[in-house]
Amino acid sequence: MQSNDLVEALRIPADLAVGDFDHPVWNQSKPVQIAYYWSGTPAPPTRQAEARLLWSKEALYARFVCPQAEPLVISSTPQTTVKTLELWDRDVCEVFLAPDPSAPNHYFEFEAAPTGEWVDLEIQKNGEQRETNFDFQSGMAAAASITSDLVLVLVRIPWSDSLPQPKPGERWRINLFRCVGSDPERGYVTWRPTHTTEPSFHSPEAFGWLLFSE
Repeated sequence: MQSNDLVEALRIPADLAVGDFDHPVWNQSKPVQIAYYWSGTPAPPTRQAEARLLWSKEALYARFVCPQAEPLVISSTPQTTVKTLELWDRDVCEVFLAPDPSAPNHYFEFEAAPTGEWVDLEIQKNGEQRETNFDFQSGMAAAASITSDLVLVLVRIPWSDSLPQPKPGERWRINLFRCVGSDPERGYVTWRPTHTTEPSFHSPEAFGWLLFSE
């Protein structure tokens, strides 16, 4: 199990297919629990999720395993060839990354839904104001699998000028999230609670650390 402020991404020798949910290497990485509402209150087990992270010389990978005990909140007409804005209004798993630890207010948001839809955004937060680059193109890919009581989501984020390939031992800032359920009982579940007045994930001060291990 990870500590409450550190996520470890295990280095792998070769690129991983975005739909490879069951590759044995996932079992070698350490799980982290997405287990609290944004407020810090423990979420029920059926709304929690487990995340594991890997990295290669090509990309960062995040796999979410999500119990599903309530109706899915998803699009009836999903499209996966381009980003889906407002994806955050439905069921989704999210990775927030700040590659420069000295500038955590400049971060990137990656989301993927149980339908395989995805969105990537570049964000600069200045106090309570937030500037979002909706045209940001990371080259990310996503895949998902739905069973009767489980949702699997996998995200692949390639290295780029915005997210340069890290060195072993390097640390970035990170937070991990799951949105599940419908209003007014919508669940905003997180690894590191933001403790905001209203539900919000955009709190860089609450980010933990991502360690790129060997």
